[in-house]
Amino acid sequence: MKTKTFMFGVILAFSFSGAALAVQADKKLEYSGSPMGAVVFDGQTHKNAGLTCKDCHNSVIFPEMKKGGVKITMNDLYAGKYCGRCHNGEKAFQIKDNCTRCHHKP
Repeated sequence: MKTKTFMFGVILAFSFSGAALAVQADKKLEYSGSPMGAVVFDGQTHKNAGLTCKDCHNSVIFPEMKKGGVKITMNDLYAGKYCGRCHNGEKAFQIKDNCTRCHHKP
């Protein structure tokens, strides 16, 4: 009986751990290589919007968690892929005509 209770507790803890993970507020990721300037992802901004890691890092939006694991193009974003899934002008600011909200030139 103790083993079953323990296993139930472990399963329950893992079930809620994914939902409890918030976007790291102190984390900023910079992706270089764009002629428009580096793209900066600000964890605090997304946390303030009420998002958790799993809101984006899932099998639909960003299946890979490794930085640089996915090649993102503006055409993909305009088509509603990756960041463009939410940054469509309805859920979050529209990507088109808002270049400097993501791209930062040195």
